[in-house]
Amino acid sequence: MGKDNVIRSMLSEKVNMTPNGFVADQLNPEKFSDCHELFFDRILDIHSSDITGVEGYGQFNEDCKTEYGTCGEFLIDTFAEDKEGYWYNWREMFETTVLEREFFEKYLKEMKDRIPYCEGQRYLVYNNTFFENMITDGKTTVGFPDWSRSGICDFLLDFAIMDLNKPYLHIPELLFDYCKKRDIIIPDFQERFLCMAYYKGIDVLRWHASIDDTESCTSIMKSISELKDRIYAL
Repeated sequence: MGKDNVIRSMLSEKVNMTPNGFVADQLNPEKFSDCHELFFDRILDIHSSDITGVEGYGQFNEDCKTEYGTCGEFLIDTFAEDKEGYWYNWREMFETTVLEREFFEKYLKEMKDRIPYCEGQRYLVYNNTFFENMITDGKTTVGFPDWSRSGICDFLLDFAIMDLNKPYLHIPELLFDYCKKRDIIIPDFQERFLCMAYYKGIDVLRWHASIDDTESCTSIMKSISELKDRIYAL
């Protein structure tokens, strides 16, 4: 059975892998505010998937298997220097790109300090919730066509990616209120959200630095540096 078919077999019937509509990136802030609960409903449907028989953490390989035994191993190894391929010896970028060593190391430590809060939190994650990768009609449907980055991790990763993509939409603030209204309790919400956000934030920052996208790097650094105050205010 192919990767997509294995994933499909895990998913709730409510999750649409072949949606009709338009790219969610076209929603302006007001329109997203009107339908944000629909997005949260469908993303949480992903996280309610039955992952019985799926072990470990990390992105799925082509056989829909994960590579890591713990959340910590997955997060930390993402930034290993000796990985073959695109990121081999990536730390040379501190000398050759706009990637700032002090900033990166600070938030890598912030991530590591919070890993214990995320350990044991195992859910199917889309891991690609940038708005350009979600399809919606803005009223009744949100769908997820590209599962190439999916895997097993703390489900707050999917919401952290949304916030990294568009921090001005106030995703964690909306999610906090959404959960409160529905009596959904997320233990250690603040620390887990920060761990996932710092993980994905510095990973995306590294990518944009590698392609000399200075404007995006500046924006990402601003978002990362302001996030703790936002989360702790909840």
